[in-house]
Amino acid sequence: MKRFVTSASMALLWSCGIQAAAALDANTATQAQLEQLRGIGVAMSEKLLAERARQPFTDWADLLARVPGVGPRGAARLSGQGLRVDGQAYEPPPPR
Repeated sequence: MKRFVTSASMALLWSCGIQAAAALDANTATQAQLEQLRGIGVAMSEKLLAERARQPFTDWADLLARVPGVGPRGAARLSGQGLRVDGQAYEPPPPR
């Protein structure tokens, strides 16, 4: 029984890791996909989609400039969950 519980726990952790690592591009994600990310609710997903409809995001700096409520810390958190902009992960600017 103990072996089964350990195997089941490992399978669960492995499947969660696969989901967390899956990339999701801000230029192609659906509203439902965006809302599955921690920190993006209905209002934020609507802002992202409205700006994307005007013009696709060219990079993270473009997304940060155009979407109110997403700052460097939020971008880092979203990128850590797999969100990408034009295939790129967020990289914070170097310290001054």
